[in-house]
Amino acid sequence: MPHDQLTLRERAALLALMAEARELTNAELRAVAGFPLDGRPRRRLNEQKLVASRRTGRSFTHELTDDGWAWCRAELGASRPERAGYGGGALYALLAGLDRYLARTGLQLSDAFRPDVEMQVRAAYRRLGEPGHWVGIAALREELPDVPRAAVDAELERLAATPGVHVRAASDQKALTEADHAAAVRFGGDDRHLLMVEAG
Repeated sequence: MPHDQLTLRERAALLALMAEARELTNAELRAVAGFPLDGRPRRRLNEQKLVASRRTGRSFTHELTDDGWAWCRAELGASRPERAGYGGGALYALLAGLDRYLARTGLQLSDAFRPDVEMQVRAAYRRLGEPGHWVGIAALREELPDVPRAAVDAELERLAATPGVHVRAASDQKALTEADHAAAVRFGGDDRHLLMVEAG
């Protein structure tokens, strides 16, 4: 979509999703950027295939598509939109500075914006099941193909020590597949095959 056909809110939603580099619920987007992505802006960005949205309960979660990432990269070098205001003007000055930095270093946008591993693990869990339900570590790893195994293992061990997160061995070991055994995370002297994050 041409630069001048997106509203300021639609541009802001794209740039917020870029900055977080992960799937965001409307509640998370509101916490990060101050507004949700709903109604006409959501439909327009979905129709333009810049954002993929899926319904979760009564709300939506959103993630940039490849086209959305390409739009954001091009936007770094775009001129400040009309009626952008003080905040918008400062934002586009910052984007221009980032554009110069990426050009100078040869880095990609994905090098600058990456979600931390905890966010990736929690987002993968949400894609696999509802809060309070057990999901297999094997399925979780399939949702995180670009995250090093050691990083996932370390994060699962850390999360297991936090309230509301449980990582345990399967009670029926005979029901485990070879993939389950291969994907297990080991800490505390045990192989663990299941993850559950409580609601709230």
